[in-house]
Amino acid sequence: MTAPGSTPAPGELTLTVGPAANGGSCVARHDGRVVFVRYALPGETVRVRLTGGAGERGSYWTGDAVEVVEASVDRIDSLCPIAGVDGAGCCDLAFATPAAARRIKGAVVANQLARLGGYQWRDEADATAEPVGDAGATGWRTRVRLDVGADGRAGFHRYHSAELVHRLVGAQLPDGMLAGVAERCWPPGAAVHVVLDDDGERHIVVSAPRAARGGWARTTTVAEGDYEATQRVGARSWRVPVTAFWQAHREAPRLYSSLIADWAQLRPGMTAWDLYGGAGVFAAALAELVGDTGRVLTVDTSRGASRAARAALADLPMVSVLTDSVRRALTGQRGRADVAVLDPPRTGAGRDVVDLLAAADIPRIIHIGCEAASFARDIGLYRQRGYAVERLEVFDSFPLTHHVECVAALSRG
Repeated sequence: MTAPGSTPAPGELTLTVGPAANGGSCVARHDGRVVFVRYALPGETVRVRLTGGAGERGSYWTGDAVEVVEASVDRIDSLCPIAGVDGAGCCDLAFATPAAARRIKGAVVANQLARLGGYQWRDEADATAEPVGDAGATGWRTRVRLDVGADGRAGFHRYHSAELVHRLVGAQLPDGMLAGVAERCWPPGAAVHVVLDDDGERHIVVSAPRAARGGWARTTTVAEGDYEATQRVGARSWRVPVTAFWQAHREAPRLYSSLIADWAQLRPGMTAWDLYGGAGVFAAALAELVGDTGRVLTVDTSRGASRAARAALADLPMVSVLTDSVRRALTGQRGRADVAVLDPPRTGAGRDVVDLLAAADIPRIIHIGCEAASFARDIGLYRQRGYAVERLEVFDSFPLTHHVECVAALSRG
């Protein structure tokens, strides 16, 4: 529906697009109005099918590039057979060379840091995201969630849609990860969680809705393998629920743990907080640094992740595992840590958590973010409270997509 007094969007336009925007689109303009175009690369001329907008007052439309009139030299045949316009929403940069995709991601992060964080990381033209290990752009994913439609078929969602794509051959997936899944009939409305663990074993857990007193609940069943998957970082093993959080990229836990150990600047006897700690991967790395005379507190709201942390870190008496919200945990802490490591969800840590860390006078913070805008906002909040960015890296932890992982080390004297 068009808002009163607004200008309705035409069906199609031919536009030359400009730089990449956060979220996977490129920015174009038409008669003074911004148009966010998906499936285009900077500098291309494309025919755009308009998909929505905010009318005249909102001053923008959205659209999909349905034909490339003048292609970028960075455009390639899509590496994902099911992604693209009218396809699955999984691999929205699969049509760009991996190197170009990393440059686009770096430029977006640099732009967001400058706009929302007031921090000049790098010039957009020189910024890039670093590759994660040597896994390459395809076959890197170890965990995937599929949803099930009313017909009992599992699939990937189309972009911003309840519709499902039932061809389960995405380019992020290792060969055979979803073999046989498309042929099975699953409970309607269920979520199908598939993990290929570090032993090469496949586990499938189904979370399905069921009627319960006062409404609906969900029941969890194991369809293949076990409820818990084996994950390893270095010599340490975890048994993590298939439905719990673990880094999707198979090389990411090792990379991030090594980086945090390097940046933490901890010594024996010090104290570290691992916030939004999940199964305690970072807590294990921090514990090695603080030793038997130090202390590590890891906090997460997930009971399953906390159970995995307690089991995997049972031999580390300096580690305490707390199942609670980060905000409540920080409110209840007495004393301060020498370093706090944060790996919040996509929405970031936010003002309240940053305020609590600043009030606790934490001298050193390592902040990880998987969404460019919320990461940049949090960096700005730290800087407003007297923290300075010492180091900042951006990683292409989600190849073929617009998503990134950002890590910053901040300090306050």
